[in-house]
Amino acid sequence: MDEIRSGSGAVEPRRPDPVVRRIGVHDVVEAFVAGLRDFQAAPLFGLFFGGLYALGGLAILMSLTRFGLPYLAYPLAAGFVLIGPFVAVGLYEVSRRREAGEPLGWGPVLGVVFAQSQRELGWMAFVTLFVMMMWLYQVRLLLALFLGFQSFSSFMGFLTVITSTAEGLMFLAVGHVVGAVLATILFSLTVISFPLLLDREVDFITAMITSVRAVSTNPVPMLGFAAAIAALCLVAMLPAFLGLVVLLPVLGHATWHLYRRVVEPAA
Repeated sequence: MDEIRSGSGAVEPRRPDPVVRRIGVHDVVEAFVAGLRDFQAAPLFGLFFGGLYALGGLAILMSLTRFGLPYLAYPLAAGFVLIGPFVAVGLYEVSRRREAGEPLGWGPVLGVVFAQSQRELGWMAFVTLFVMMMWLYQVRLLLALFLGFQSFSSFMGFLTVITSTAEGLMFLAVGHVVGAVLATILFSLTVISFPLLLDREVDFITAMITSVRAVSTNPVPMLGFAAAIAALCLVAMLPAFLGLVVLLPVLGHATWHLYRRVVEPAA
């Protein structure tokens, strides 16, 4: 067995890595049902975190308009979905407490979110934001390659160019492929790691490896879960991000229940 040395110099056995189970599509469906049930049981927590997420999206859109960058609204909205798992940490804690029969309260839930942000979850947040910044950099690079350095006075003007010109259609095609690759990488790194870090004492590297193992072991159900998230978020963002107020908590709770099905409980 691997060993580690503690701060006092004593040699301690290394914690075993989390065990990943095989699941099916029915587990994903049941996780969604359980997530909806959690939201119905504690709607105020869900609406609070969902509202924060939606307000963040609106603030980003307003900033783009203020600085004359409306054409970045679509790619930034797509990238905004990537930080959802970090915002949903409080929802994982609500689901964990309901599962364990522990009382729900704003102090304990928010306290866990704050405490975890100072630990390994802080590194996971850095990974998430880093991938989002890479996505935005790729968007600007593709804009320069396919559309030059022209500016767009409005989002509709940008939309007209990318849907009616050969260069614009190529930008859309390549951009969606690059975005899909980055989104798949980030999904694989974070879908299990965020709830795992909340649930037990592991480092963020182990958490990311476990998350990737969960996706590679169960590619069809896990990538199906990712596709469902992408489609639902696209629909929810159309009415000025307002649909995310309800969708985020359901997805957050569902992610916790999917984690419970994929990773065996600690011994």
